[in-house]
This record gives sequence, structure tokens and C-alpha cells, in this order.
Amino acid sequence: MYKDVTPTPVAHSPLDVFVVFLKLGLTSFGGPIAHLGYFHRELVQKRGWVSESQYAQLLALCQFLPGPASSQLGFVLGLLRAGWRGALAAFAGFTLPSVMLMLGFAALLPYLSGSIDLAIIHGLKLVACAVVADAVLGMWRKLCSDWIRRLLAVAATVLVLWGGSAVWQLLAVALAAVVGGQFCRGSPALQTAVVAPAYGRKAGGILLSLFVMLLVGLSLVAALSSEVGGVAVADAFYRAGALVFGGGHVVLPLLQESVVESGWVSDAEFLAGYGAAQALPGPLFAFSAYLGSLIPAGPGAGATAAMALVFMFLPGFLLVAAVLPLWHQVASGQRLSGAVAGVNAAVVGLLAAALYNPIFTSGVADWSDLLIALVGFALLAVWRLSPLWVVGWCVAAAVLRAVVF
Repeated sequence: MYKDVTPTPVAHSPLDVFVVFLKLGLTSFGGPIAHLGYFHRELVQKRGWVSESQYAQLLALCQFLPGPASSQLGFVLGLLRAGWRGALAAFAGFTLPSVMLMLGFAALLPYLSGSIDLAIIHGLKLVACAVVADAVLGMWRKLCSDWIRRLLAVAATVLVLWGGSAVWQLLAVALAAVVGGQFCRGSPALQTAVVAPAYGRKAGGILLSLFVMLLVGLSLVAALSSEVGGVAVADAFYRAGALVFGGGHVVLPLLQESVVESGWVSDAEFLAGYGAAQALPGPLFAFSAYLGSLIPAGPGAGATAAMALVFMFLPGFLLVAAVLPLWHQVASGQRLSGAVAGVNAAVVGLLAAALYNPIFTSGVADWSDLLIALVGFALLAVWRLSPLWVVGWCVAAAVLRAVVF
């Protein structure tokens, strides 16, 4: 039994929360796993907002649920520090820098038409190859620790590549949850929560109901409309955010199905933006604002970008806020723990499928592309360098090749 308990709520300024997370949003390079280290150093070691064990429990909660784990963790830390306004302040501060940079890249994209410009865009596609390959390898090692999980991952890859649509992705995840609940029950149950928000289970139930209502309602309304309007955009990004297990990279196949297969955004634009996102601090889900600004929807580029951003993050925030008061009960179930293990294995397979199509098929055209991508992969997987080095290498190599050949 932990001795730590949540301290008596004290009035803290949402502005203070915003300033702290703005600093993190400007300096947190390296992706979701690195973000967790930045949070720990700044908010646990330096500022003492929560204890070590409390931070560990909040991290377990955010990894247990679908959504962007680092942003969910920041949201909850802001919530516990300064209430709902603190949660929103944490989200705004951490996300704003990367959103502004991605929107700037989207504005420049139409003007990148020369040979050097096209080489830069192609280099960013190769960045996506290297980064996602490293993510697949890391998740395979971490989440596929036995033959059952490995088999689930491989089966999910085959199923998605064969089926080719979002329906098959959902089917792969659902089947993995059932199999995992039966055969992965040796997974240790998550520990009991030691923190609680200022609201109770009733409010948590309302938030969970809102999550489900939006997931079902947006899909129904969007299905009844043939136009690319605000509801269709909200549905596409909310659905992607609600079904992302295993980290930010796993959103790729879901978003690719929603915005590329539908014709809203081209493959080249999609992969160039994803590659550019690797060079930026803050959450990878800020990529949604970039995609929203490119979608030819009625409200206009700015409004559509804001809508895509909000509905991308909203389901993860609703879920983590809903489950937080109930976490000590949810975490104790062995069967549920096994189902989560199965789902995590399946999302490794989903990401592997996305690595092949569209990332590899769209980015690697010849042996020189493959060589550039392999060196970028080695920078991450062998030398453990920052993704910034991968961006620099892939873009420089692609530009040099364009100039020389």
C-alpha cells in the first residue's frame, strides 16, 4: 500500500501551468518517450508537483488508454495542479509551438516546386521511413515479448495489408483484445492508483458517456452527409484519436485511411508533413493541424486546422479524465490487463503495415532511397541519436543527390 496520497487541493494559477508547459513545448524534442523524461525532470524532480510513485501511476494510466500518452499525462498534471483551466493551459502551452510551426510548413508547401524543394520533400518522406521503422522495432521488443503477442502482431499486419481498409484495422484490434484477454492473462496487473482528481465517479461517468456519444454521433452524422464539411473532419480526427493504442506513430494508418484514401490530402503532402513533424518539439499529434489546414473543407484552412487539432486530442483527454476517478478499480483486472496486452501487440502490426504501405511504397523509389533511409534508421536504432539528426541526414542526402545527379 502506497503512503503517498494526493495533497489537499491548493489554488494554483493556470497561467503558471501554461508558462511551464510552454517551456516544455518549446524544448521537448525527441518524440513521446522523450517527452515523458522531460516531464519527469521538470515537474517531479525540479518542481515537485507530484511524487515519484504518483507520476508512475499517472503514466501507467495514460499508457493504458488510447490517445497521445505524453499529452494526456500533461493534461492530467495540469488538471491536478490547477483544475480544468490548468488542464487546458497545459495542453495549450505544450501544443502551441509545434502547431504554429506545422501550419507554417503547410503554408510554404505550395511554393516548394523546384528540384531542390522537391528533394527536400522527398527527404522528409525518407525521414518517415526511418522513424517509423525504428518505432516498429522498439514497440516489437517492448510489446511483443512472447510468441502469442508476436503472432498477434504478424496476424494484424497480414490482415490489414490484405483487407486494406479501416474496418480491417478495427477488426484486428478487436480480435487481439479477445485473444489477449484469454491467453495473455499472465501479464502483471497494473498497480492501484494513488492520485485522484477533485471530481468523483459520477462526473467520470458523464465524461465517458460524452466520449461514446461523440464517437457514435459524429460517425452517424458524417455518414449522412456527402460533403467535406466540419462534421466529416471532426469525425475523421476524433475517430483516429479515439482508436490510437500504443503511441503517436500508430495514428498513421488511421489518418492515412481518413485523409489520404478519401482524397482530402495527397500521399506526398501527408508524408512530407509527417517527416517535418519529426524535427519539431512537442506532440506528434500536432500533425493533425497541418492536415486540417490542407483539407478543402467549408470552414476555411484556419478553422479546419483548429477543428482537426481539437478533435484529434479530445477523445484521449475525455478518456483519461473519465477513468482517473475509477483507476484503482480498472487497474486491478487481470483479464483486462491481458486484453490491453493483446491490443498493444496488434497495434505493432498495424504500424508495420503502415510502414510498408504507404510509407515505404511512397518514399523508396530506388536503391539510393533505400540506402538513405537505412542510414537514417541506423542513426536512431544503432547510434541512438535524436530524430533531428535523421531529418538533417535524409534531407541533406536527398538534396545532394538532386544536385549531383
